[in-house]
Amino acid sequence: MAGADPRDTERDAILRALAPVVDGIAATFGPVCEVVLHDYRRPERSVVAVAGTVTGRTVGGAMSEIGMRMLARGDAAESELNYVTRTGDGRLVKSSTMVLRDSAGAVFGALCVNVDVTEVDRVRGLLDALAGPTGPTGPTGLPAPPADAPVTTFGDDIDSVVEALLDALLDAPLRGRDQTWAGLDRGRRLALFRGLDERGVFAVRRAIEQVAARLGVSRASAYSYLAQSRAAAADAPAGTDDTSQGAQP
Repeated sequence: MAGADPRDTERDAILRALAPVVDGIAATFGPVCEVVLHDYRRPERSVVAVAGTVTGRTVGGAMSEIGMRMLARGDAAESELNYVTRTGDGRLVKSSTMVLRDSAGAVFGALCVNVDVTEVDRVRGLLDALAGPTGPTGPTGLPAPPADAPVTTFGDDIDSVVEALLDALLDAPLRGRDQTWAGLDRGRRLALFRGLDERGVFAVRRAIEQVAARLGVSRASAYSYLAQSRAAAADAPAGTDDTSQGAQP
């Protein structure tokens, strides 16, 4: 096909080779484990293989906020190992996201392992109650789960993932300052768009329409703010971060 990236053949081969690994890891750790293989070339349906049911995703499903963050970082993305999040229904999940690169070093996907440690946490709490805590790790010797583990949206619908990011990056800052979008100055508006951009939101088709609808602006205005935020980020001195003006949840 004209215009096709010649490296796609190599990337497809890597994904096919990893498919048995997905099943093998999940079978080794049992029903508390889920392994997901992502193809970042298609964010809206990035899941190409999955084993286990921790997050309930299926082949053809979408990436989570974590995957979108990786996508936004492009080839600068690094693997994130042994981090803890919570699902929308409150289950504690320990995960690792390992980026996949082709022979040129370009990031094109990820292999993700999710382990439901909710029951482990409950047992640890029971042991602490019985034996009494002996320090930050408790008598079991295991580190206590972070109380502020972020909630991550997992699902097959990319629109719900984008909506969750909008909730965090738009609703919370505006509500915290008792402001509306119309009341924000240009700097804070650009910071919000930059925050969304850095999390990979605009790599998703139709996301610009979702953002525009939430803010009550036209699609043309949303594109304009996005272009301005990118230009401002490119012009900013190294080490500065405009998102502190309101883009953080």
